[in-house]
Amino acid sequence: MRAASTTRGFQPLRDLPTVLWLLLLVLVTIAHRDLPAPRWLMLHVLLLGAATHAILVWSQYFSFALLRSKQSSSDRSRQTWRLALSNAGAALVVIGVPLGVWPVTVAGAALLIAAVAWHAASLVSRLRGALAGRFGRTVRYYVAAAAFLIVGASLGTWLAGGFGADRERLVLAHALINLLGWVGLTVTGTLVTLWPTMLRTRADEQAGPSAARALPVLAVAAAVATAGAALGASGVLALGLLGYAAGLVLIAIGMVRAARSAPPRSFAAGSAGMAVLWGVGTLLALAGTALHAWSTGADFVAVRAAMDAVVPYAAAGFVAQVLIGALSYLVPVVLGGGPTPVRTGTRALDRGGALRIATANVALVVCALPVSSLMRVIASMLYLIAVGSFLPLLVIAMRAQRRAKQAQAAGAGAAPVAGAASVAGAAQPAAARRRGPIAPEGERPAGQRSGQAVAGLLAVVLAVVIAAAVQPQDLGLTAPPAGAAAAAQPTAESAPVQTVEVSAADMRFTPSRIEVPAGTRLVIELTNADAEIEHDLVLDTGVRSPRLAPGEHASIDAGIVTAGAEGWCSVIGHRQMGMTLAIVVTGEPGGATAPDAAHHHSAAGAGDGGDASAAGDGHDASDAVYDPMAEPGAGFTARDAALPPLPPPADGPVTHRETLTVTEQVVEVAPGVRQTLWTFDGAVPGTAPGPTLHGRVGDRFEITLVNDGTIGHSIDFHAGALAPDEPMRTIGPGEALTYAFTAERAGIWMYHCATMPMSAHIANGMFGAVVIEPEGLPEVDRSYVLVQSELYLGPQDGEVDVAQLATGQPDIVAFNGYARQYEHAPLAARVGERVRVWLLDAGVARPSSFHVVGGQFDTTWAEGDYLLDAREGGDGGAQALALQPAQGGFVELVFPEAGHYPFLSHVMIDADRGAQGVFEVAQ
Repeated sequence: MRAASTTRGFQPLRDLPTVLWLLLLVLVTIAHRDLPAPRWLMLHVLLLGAATHAILVWSQYFSFALLRSKQSSSDRSRQTWRLALSNAGAALVVIGVPLGVWPVTVAGAALLIAAVAWHAASLVSRLRGALAGRFGRTVRYYVAAAAFLIVGASLGTWLAGGFGADRERLVLAHALINLLGWVGLTVTGTLVTLWPTMLRTRADEQAGPSAARALPVLAVAAAVATAGAALGASGVLALGLLGYAAGLVLIAIGMVRAARSAPPRSFAAGSAGMAVLWGVGTLLALAGTALHAWSTGADFVAVRAAMDAVVPYAAAGFVAQVLIGALSYLVPVVLGGGPTPVRTGTRALDRGGALRIATANVALVVCALPVSSLMRVIASMLYLIAVGSFLPLLVIAMRAQRRAKQAQAAGAGAAPVAGAASVAGAAQPAAARRRGPIAPEGERPAGQRSGQAVAGLLAVVLAVVIAAAVQPQDLGLTAPPAGAAAAAQPTAESAPVQTVEVSAADMRFTPSRIEVPAGTRLVIELTNADAEIEHDLVLDTGVRSPRLAPGEHASIDAGIVTAGAEGWCSVIGHRQMGMTLAIVVTGEPGGATAPDAAHHHSAAGAGDGGDASAAGDGHDASDAVYDPMAEPGAGFTARDAALPPLPPPADGPVTHRETLTVTEQVVEVAPGVRQTLWTFDGAVPGTAPGPTLHGRVGDRFEITLVNDGTIGHSIDFHAGALAPDEPMRTIGPGEALTYAFTAERAGIWMYHCATMPMSAHIANGMFGAVVIEPEGLPEVDRSYVLVQSELYLGPQDGEVDVAQLATGQPDIVAFNGYARQYEHAPLAARVGERVRVWLLDAGVARPSSFHVVGGQFDTTWAEGDYLLDAREGGDGGAQALALQPAQGGFVELVFPEAGHYPFLSHVMIDADRGAQGVFEVAQ
């Protein structure tokens, strides 16, 4: 093999994007709490960014070496373009998916697919034109892997667009395509030749033929496993995974023989070896779960939960370690310069190798155990430090190797350039094959390497001990309750563990009742199986899960259970709709059970939007209080009640284009009373109701809804008639949709958020009005719009009190979102002017009876028709317009003389709650 000709052009800068992606991964891990979809982001930065770039670089490298081909300048130019397309595509996907901007995701996926397809085509062309050695057929692994990536990226893009009825199954299929196909096949094919090279021994004689036999087994098995996941067939999935494991056995035989003749002593070999163990272990764990689900007839959600639990360990244990191990060996070799510079770079990358390997892998084992969240966080940080140390060591190694090359050139003239070591070990002299061109840290005495490994183990053990000292209850070290000193209390180590799969969907936890023997450690594997809505689980013991987007999973360690407990979803209104969970303890005298959900009040939920409200009137002591006699502050400005003007007349219907942005803002709703409202911002940001839209019959409305909130929202326009499936769907934070309709009938129509529970979303500010004028509506001197709504006050600056909402007794009833605002800023009119008042009752519970004190209506119109029309003559009049929630109309009157005319809802208790104002009539 002409090593120099095959490696020229694989400059170290080609690995710079991999390093940058790994650095981004570290930053994302540190800042994950402040980022959208942090788990998705971490996995895709590693797999789609760092791993994919490394695969494209090094599979090309090995293809030239194994096929004994010479790389031309045009090959290098095309490779540069492929890498640029790949990294640009990965960056766009990593930006587009968390922000919910599907066109950006599509563009990124298209670039990535184009780069990988081009990559595969170049490999196929090289295979056809080269005379392959005995390991040349392993290049086919890279071609097969590329085919899997193209399918996986296409499926992921489709899922990112919100398509697919069985999203949980398809997400699992997407993950398997990429892990088993793109990453798994590439790594397997590479290790056939790279593993013995790392060990500095010759490859097993049967390694090449075994690899050729294993490829179709692995490819077919990966396809079968993916199909099983997509179909929700646990048995098919298990068959595919076990078939994949069988294919790996064919490869493993040669790897084990190589390791027996030359045990791993360098960091590169040790890291790659541990990666293989993690990859096989996670594969078998998932296969076991699928096999158990198939044999017991369990729901497929258990397999999905197992995949959620396995993927982080596959990524951290397998992908990250094999990537770093391979780079630790290959980068010095490709930098070259001769044996001495290569040895210098390798030694730098081998620093503390046994310590880093031991720390990373023991920390991962701790994370996989049912330990407390504090222990898991500390272990995760130790893993991150151990693995992340590769980045500064890489910089140190490259600088040291460059200095060694300069010193060698200065001392001996033009030194011969050493290329890549033969990956098969066949083209080197026997002595070189046994010894290799480098002497890594692994050459140090075995005792020194063992000492480093023990130090890594002790570092993790010390961290666990510190966590136990901070939270002794996690190890059962707290004192037993009074009167129970004689009873033996189980510890975390001795207590049996019960793991329960819980699915959150359709405003229910399934199962909603968990029976646990006393003294058992309970672990809840929670999966959000809803298609659109976020959920979480809060226990009254203070334990809680993070907020889960659809399809996400969390493991909740409830600790050792000795008494019944209650759980609920803390998203506004979900608990009131029945999303509760009871933990019942068995094996105790009296059969201790969870508290009665109807009467239980938990301090743990006090900050969850009122979900922990007490019985009685539903109010917590911390809730804001409305004082009807209070005056607004100096900066008060009333909501403009004037009806927005119609657009200029046109030859035909007018198209109205508006963007409504969902925001969460603290808004004053009465003098001194502030609430965090969810609002449809438009012309008047941060207020409820949302902006009033105004049009004529036949006009078209194209409304873009942008969700800048923190939970899912939607919109429903009563003014349009259409199937609600797509336009009224719930969109997550950062997502957007377009809702288009034609106004075919006149009225004042309500629009509102349609996400469950609708009562909470509407009561917290998500409503507004659309005025569609009837044909031939006469002009008047003034037109106003008044939308009546209700406020159920939570804590000051807090959100709606859903327990109070359930009583149907609001704290405030207001016109246009602020109690009595038009007493403080009266609506203007003049004597003799005709005034039209458009009215909408937005609810959620209270009717309205609009009345003007001192005035009489000569025209009333409700729900599409006139009740009284002054144009028809007659001496009839009306004193009030009665409306139920979501009904609307208008009244007209002429004020006979100057003065102040109060208006109100004649449901008088609601007028006392704030539904009143004043017309100030001038001469």
